Amino acid sequence: MPGPTEPAASAPAAVRVGIRRLHPDVAVPAYHSAGAAALDLVADEDATVAPGEVRLIGTGLVVRVPAGFFLAVVARSSLPIKKGLIVANGVGVVDSDYCGPDDEVKVEVLNTTTAPVAIARGERIAQAMVVPVPRVEWVEMDERDQAPSRGGFGATGGME
Repeated sequence: MPGPTEPAASAPAAVRVGIRRLHPDVAVPAYHSAGAAALDLVADEDATVAPGEVRLIGTGLVVRVPAGFFLAVVARSSLPIKKGLIVANGVGVVDSDYCGPDDEVKVEVLNTTTAPVAIARGERIAQAMVVPVPRVEWVEMDERDQAPSRGGFGATGGME
């Protein structure tokens, strides 16, 4: 078994994702360590986000994620601490069919501070992961098919 700093012996096969840069000098998303789970996305523009403002920041990229996958855009763990910015919608979802000529991947950021926050072009502002998504087929059920009730929403949290 590999130690805590050793990578696993067999990594899953790479998923091929099409990418088009809207400008020749836009950074292609990259892993920044051997064990990184996500690729860093960078801003393709200088921007200032006002206190409490939600703003879309372009990455200068159009991606074509294969069918059966989506690109999850998530926060970098250091961004809230260093800049007070969070990914406003929690997780951005880039569907496999969002890949037209003008379908730029953008990061929706929220400034949680009381001061304007500057973002510099080329700054890492989010992370992206390619995630498999099986198609769901709903199957109707009745009470006989269900487990006993656990007490409703929040029942396991111990809060009354």
